[in-house]
Amino acid sequence: MSASRPSETPFAGLTPDRILDALEHAGQRPDGRLLALNSYENRVYQFGVEDGPMRVVKFYRPVRWSDRQIREEHAFVAELADEEIPVAAPLVIGGAPLLKFDGLRYAITPRLGGRAPELESPGTLERLGRFIGRIHAVGRRRRFETRPTLGVAEFGEASRDWLLAHDFIPAELLPAWRSVADLALTGVRHAFERAGDFTMLRLHGDCHLGNVLWLPDDDGGGGPQFVDFDDARSGPAVQDLWMLLSGERHEQAAQLAEVLAGYEDFMDFPARELHLVEALRTLRLIHYSAWIARRWHDPAFPAAFPWFGTMHYWQDRVLELREQIAAMEEPPLWPL
Repeated sequence: MSASRPSETPFAGLTPDRILDALEHAGQRPDGRLLALNSYENRVYQFGVEDGPMRVVKFYRPVRWSDRQIREEHAFVAELADEEIPVAAPLVIGGAPLLKFDGLRYAITPRLGGRAPELESPGTLERLGRFIGRIHAVGRRRRFETRPTLGVAEFGEASRDWLLAHDFIPAELLPAWRSVADLALTGVRHAFERAGDFTMLRLHGDCHLGNVLWLPDDDGGGGPQFVDFDDARSGPAVQDLWMLLSGERHEQAAQLAEVLAGYEDFMDFPARELHLVEALRTLRLIHYSAWIARRWHDPAFPAAFPWFGTMHYWQDRVLELREQIAAMEEPPLWPL
């Protein structure tokens, strides 16, 4: 792990003064309140404005997305908002939601309140499924032109190859990790083959519970609010569903039944995509390690993931992938 290079520390100069200058350039009237929110890929801040509600600004990591790809994300979220789906849609400022100032690219959204969804509460999973069904009903109207497609090549093979090429895996574990990663990706390909042809939709792409804020019903209009479409891409519908499931297999089957009860109010769910649940989980696990490694020169990453690169970390990854190989060989999960 070599010393950082300036080109790989893109947020080093993002000082509070520079943030406030960018906000003023966008016609905001910041009152000095500035709170960093939990985000590693980009930099996200809640800020106060004079005589107005709190807002959120997101500064995009350079290079990761092109302007066209960011604009596609914004257009998709705007479509969802037009359908009264509760999303954090960027504000249109100066005719466009993508803003630029002093080499920065950023967007400003209203601040959405809420807490983490309580999945044990009756009806929560069904309501989440209903709103994801609505998102997908909009997502199927057209396709992304420039944003990527979720698949084995980008998430799996490219991630594996990058890790092997950049010496992040301890030499003692390298043969074991390479072997189990290759076997896992073979299992992923077989799962995609079993799933057959499926429709590629515009997706949220990273629909874990950290990207859902829940308003209690006593606030009026309670329920989920979806944030952070930064990973929006084309893919199978099940990608936005499987991360809602947890626990033992029978528990996940019961949860899936609740999610689909809501989802199918707006979209038919192709059952063959259930062959992909463990395959998509496997891709995410491999991609996650590569994501941390690729960002290691960003000072936020060693601080947040100090255990990354240790022998213990990679031993756990080997065991994790072995478990996934076995999971992909089991019959697909079916709703109870």
